[in-house]
Amino acid sequence: MSDVIQLLPDSVANQIAAGEVIQRPASVIKELVENAVDAGARTIQVIVVDAGRTSLQVIDDGKGMSETDARLAFERHATSKIRKADDLFALTTMGFRGEALPSIAAVSQVELRTRMEEQELGTRIRLSGSKVEEQELVSCPKGSNFKVENLFFNVPARRKFLKTNATELNNILTAFERIVLVYPGIAFSLYSNGQELMNLKSGTLRQRISDVFGKRFNQDLLEVSVETAICKISGFVGKPESARKKGAHDYFFVNGRFMKHAYFHKAVMQAFDRLVPVGMQVPYFIYFEVAPSDIDVNIHPTKTEIKFENEQAVWQILMAAVKDAIGKFCEIPQIDFDTEGRPDIPVFSPKQQVAPPQPSYNSTYNPFKQHSERLAKSADGWEQLYDQLARRRPTETEVFDTTVDETPAPEMEPLIEEKSPVHYQYKGRYIMTAVKSGLMIIDQYRADVRIRYERYLSQLEVQAVNSQRMLFPEVVRFSPSDAVVLGKILPELQGMGFELSDLGQYSYAIQAIPAGLEGLNYVQLVHDMVSDAIEKGAGNLHDIHSSLALSLARHAAIPQGQILSNEEMENIVNELFACSNVNYTPDGKAILCILPQKEIEQLLG
Repeated sequence: MSDVIQLLPDSVANQIAAGEVIQRPASVIKELVENAVDAGARTIQVIVVDAGRTSLQVIDDGKGMSETDARLAFERHATSKIRKADDLFALTTMGFRGEALPSIAAVSQVELRTRMEEQELGTRIRLSGSKVEEQELVSCPKGSNFKVENLFFNVPARRKFLKTNATELNNILTAFERIVLVYPGIAFSLYSNGQELMNLKSGTLRQRISDVFGKRFNQDLLEVSVETAICKISGFVGKPESARKKGAHDYFFVNGRFMKHAYFHKAVMQAFDRLVPVGMQVPYFIYFEVAPSDIDVNIHPTKTEIKFENEQAVWQILMAAVKDAIGKFCEIPQIDFDTEGRPDIPVFSPKQQVAPPQPSYNSTYNPFKQHSERLAKSADGWEQLYDQLARRRPTETEVFDTTVDETPAPEMEPLIEEKSPVHYQYKGRYIMTAVKSGLMIIDQYRADVRIRYERYLSQLEVQAVNSQRMLFPEVVRFSPSDAVVLGKILPELQGMGFELSDLGQYSYAIQAIPAGLEGLNYVQLVHDMVSDAIEKGAGNLHDIHSSLALSLARHAAIPQGQILSNEEMENIVNELFACSNVNYTPDGKAILCILPQKEIEQLLG
């Protein structure tokens, strides 16, 4: 029997590693930019063509590599970050495994130009599918210039599963934002198909957040700062009024590395308990500085999951720091000391003697005497009453007049309703109506969401929506990543009746809205539509239509607590049962339930 276990060739092993490390073009950007940061670069430039399908290029002014290091960097597990296993628990760099460059070279065609500052000539090396095709000395500026072309050219199955250019570009922007928010002292720029998407100058952290997400963020940020023996926490949280249902920017960074942590997210949200409505999220940018020996980043290839040794203690410190930031900046109702034009309120003084209040009364007041006087006055002029009755007394002709009066007599309203209303509204939220099997309870908000969703969806399919021009256009601003998604769904928004004018710098003016949406917050509506499109990853046209119709229906639906007439409840019930699905909303929430007659009888039996 022959042996069946064999060592895999390096080319196959590199492609397996690439499957974990390089998932899409955004993964390449992340790895190359992190390497540039580790190299001490002060300026980093990223250039993408066709969302990374055609080429990706990262240029930095770091320390560069020698000719030998440039060749060795593409070997698997070749790294300058660690030397022994114990170094994994004392990491101060972004990368450390030595898998990024060989994984990139295994599934693409890579060209590297690099030069160290003390060298006169640099090195140019070109690889294709992990194979070195050429290497030579060239003249190039200090630093490194990585150009990655034809990603997944030798793995067609992986290339086929890439999303649309808009989706992949949005992923690149997301990965780019997670890095630029950590290093505000480094200048970054990002270009897509020759167009500048970001140009971030070096500055403070608050300036970097404002440059990435818009100037409006600057006025909504509260500073968080605390330092303990366990960890140091700094950064910013949003004010309660900046809370949003969707698309809130929440970022955790540990020792300069982006992290996802649901447990710490709960600590931030708990600090805002009773300050923001349930289901709303507040943006935050929290930076942890922890001893490298107290965390483990070597858990997942993407390094976004980090294990803490003192997780419970850090949780309590984080919540206390956020609460302190809220209280320090007086984000609770204040006492107004502006008393101009208001009545004086006496100030209590313990030395001042306070006299008891003295009652005052009218000693001559006689209620019986005044009552008799009022009766006497009311009795005066009683003859006039009889004179009026005499004038109104019918004559003999009037008494025996047989003509029929055509004016119908007014109907007397019964003291008790002969018939109860068809529907009953309970606490302004539920419509209750009798059915054959028992009592049906309908959530009026969810029912209206289903009704409006199907209506908007059908209007989108046929592009039959009327627009209403706005007297004063409102300006809505987006981050670069949100602006990419907006550009994708903009034709559908126009088909729904929205008219947006590009003002530059990712700002748009809302010129027109769909008819029938008066009184809504149009800026928040457009933001939520973009957030829903990002969350659902809308790919085809039907997904985009569904996402937009649902967002519009949620904003335009009857709110909970609104009192409805019996006719309005009747219309909702009739329109609901004309829908394709009467039981659930488009996002899967129950609309109605039926309390069986037998259960009612058992409860009252």
